[in-house]
Amino acid sequence: MERFFNIIRSTGFRRGPERLVAGLAGSIAQSLGVNVWLVRLLVLVSFLLPVIGLGLYLLLWALTPWQDGSIPLERVLSGQDGPR
Repeated sequence: MERFFNIIRSTGFRRGPERLVAGLAGSIAQSLGVNVWLVRLLVLVSFLLPVIGLGLYLLLWALTPWQDGSIPLERVLSGQDGPR
């Protein structure tokens, strides 16, 4: 499992510094070079899709590293103090 989480970290994708909730929209906006509010709007619209919107968001939340490189799912599986 450690190799899997290291591969995720090596992508360079991190929760964005412009966090409103979990920082995922900020990360996506920063990596694509688009306005963060546009991405937030698209994320909210995706929640209207059954299962896909919220399910994908929760999956990304569990797998997206924080700015310090820690991954919530990895922390839970390793028995550390859980997600931040």
